[in-house]
Amino acid sequence: QAQLVDSGGGLVQPGGSLRLSCAASENAFSVYAVGWYRQAPGKQRELVASMSAFGTIDTVDSVKGRFAISRDNDKKTMYLQMDSLKPEDTAVYYCKLWHAGLGREYWGQGTQVTVSS
Repeated sequence: QAQLVDSGGGLVQPGGSLRLSCAASENAFSVYAVGWYRQAPGKQRELVASMSAFGTIDTVDSVKGRFAISRDNDKKTMYLQMDSLKPEDTAVYYCKLWHAGLGREYWGQGTQVTVSS
């Protein structure tokens, strides 16, 4: 059972930047897809960005050009660089690690991102 520990959230002013990190205990990290989701109050959890084991990236339109997902397989860590933050980006952000073929998925505990002046 892998564990994910995400961090890096906080309070930032509009236009600011944050970098989220998510460290995994899964030794086979490199063969898993990684992703970041977010959930704002009263809304459903949504996928923000994902990266396959082969490096294919998918990003939701609302954050394209502002957010970037990356991974370091040696460190078993995924990242979400968030620039030009807007108040509507305020949410709890969750990292996810999954492998469809193995039928496994793991979630981080969530980190709060608040964009406010």
